Amino acid sequence: MNAEKQKIDLRDVARLAGVSLGSASRAMNGAGASAATQEKVNQAAAALGYRPNHAARVLRSRLSRTVGCLLPDISNPLYAQVFRALEDEFLRHDYLLLLANGANDVERETKALGTFTQRGMDGVILAPGNERNAALVEALRLLPMPAVVFDREVSGGHDAVLIDHAGGVRRVVEHLLGLGHRNIALVLWQGDTRPVRRRVQGFRTAFQAAGLPVPDLQVQARSVTASVNAEVTELLGRPDRPSALIVQGTHMLNSALRAISARGLRVPRDISVVAIGDTPFAAEHDPAVSVLDIDQTETARCLVELLLTRIADNGLPQRKARIALRYVERDSVAAPASA
Repeated sequence: MNAEKQKIDLRDVARLAGVSLGSASRAMNGAGASAATQEKVNQAAAALGYRPNHAARVLRSRLSRTVGCLLPDISNPLYAQVFRALEDEFLRHDYLLLLANGANDVERETKALGTFTQRGMDGVILAPGNERNAALVEALRLLPMPAVVFDREVSGGHDAVLIDHAGGVRRVVEHLLGLGHRNIALVLWQGDTRPVRRRVQGFRTAFQAAGLPVPDLQVQARSVTASVNAEVTELLGRPDRPSALIVQGTHMLNSALRAISARGLRVPRDISVVAIGDTPFAAEHDPAVSVLDIDQTETARCLVELLLTRIADNGLPQRKARIALRYVERDSVAAPASA
């Protein structure tokens, strides 16, 4: 085989066949592609002289049809939604997804990765709560199976699906600024994770781009499921109280709304509220809460495709996919009364 053919990989086959990378992977792997897709992929592979490497063929012959999923906190409804979407997508490919709750504890997270290895799983999808911890990074490096990192910045050459938190928060702040809000509060948790860092970045960038000072109205709770009632109550008692809140998650949103109500304020007449992440609570609240959210189905499909194509061909270059946050405006946002 000449040097040109040696450079051919599964992406070339998919491109020539006119199918997605995931479809090409399933066809080459015998994992449920349609007859028409199978034929197109076979013809493209033959035309290009593509042959999966021996290691990949051996791996496919020993597939366990199980995938490990490590999430930081399954008590967070948003991660429960992610898992459900992943589970549905993997079932479409005849894979069983096994969940490990890292609980934002590095010892639990490294132990879970060890268990995935012992169980001989075909791959791993993970969103560790301790992405910069040396022990976690080393445990991930030692995994004998492919891994896809979800919305974390972990050192190493792993495939990743990243959410554009900075861009999403910036667009919401710009929207609020356009309505006349200036005292906008950002309510997050204090974890050193990519989502937190990027949200703060987007918040600051929006004010800086508008030539405005960044307000000293940031709350970072001790955990993602902690109450922020006391912190938001303190903010609302200030002379320069916020006229808008951007609040992470369900638990923080619930406690923030209670604090607003206890102060005798009404949403959105007295204060606008935007939640990060959509849940039935946000949608069904009166008034319904505007949200920044991701398309869970698209995100799950992207994660699964990256992992399954990596399982089929571990010689692919590192890949990073980016998912946009969408702003869904409901009834909780309005111009400030002073405007």
